[in-house]
Amino acid sequence: MMHKVLISFYLLFFITLFSSWAQDQQVSSKWLEISKFVDGDTFWVMDHKGNSEKIRLIGIDAPEARRTGRKDIGHYGKEASAYIERLLLGKKIRLEFDVSKYDRYKRTLAYVYLEDGTFLNAHLVAQGYATVMTVPPNVKHAELFIRLQREAREKKRGLWK
Repeated sequence: MMHKVLISFYLLFFITLFSSWAQDQQVSSKWLEISKFVDGDTFWVMDHKGNSEKIRLIGIDAPEARRTGRKDIGHYGKEASAYIERLLLGKKIRLEFDVSKYDRYKRTLAYVYLEDGTFLNAHLVAQGYATVMTVPPNVKHAELFIRLQREAREKKRGLWK
């Protein structure tokens, strides 16, 4: 009987330890600097070793800021791009990941937090600089984004003016 209790205890301990480790793998503790802005939902970061990485914000879609081969400039695209650049210029960010870390274009998919705790993805939707774009399996904050978009639309913020 005591043997089963000990096994259960150790099993629970290792499950808790592994679960904590797995959760930590989803959140980066590194603070990164923006090295280049692409548009309102995509930018490049550089780590302390000089490695750069293209980041695409999860769960949101900002209008296109420039014409590409397949897309025209979107309504409020230039404003969204200028806003994120002003907001992030000279600041550091931290990344949090969901189920899929990369998209089909090899961009890193992330939720982004500023040093002051601002949740960038949510902030852009709440201020009307982006709309909700949920792509499973990365759906951790989908309900929050939908609620914030509804509020931004009702209050005619940003692209909802």
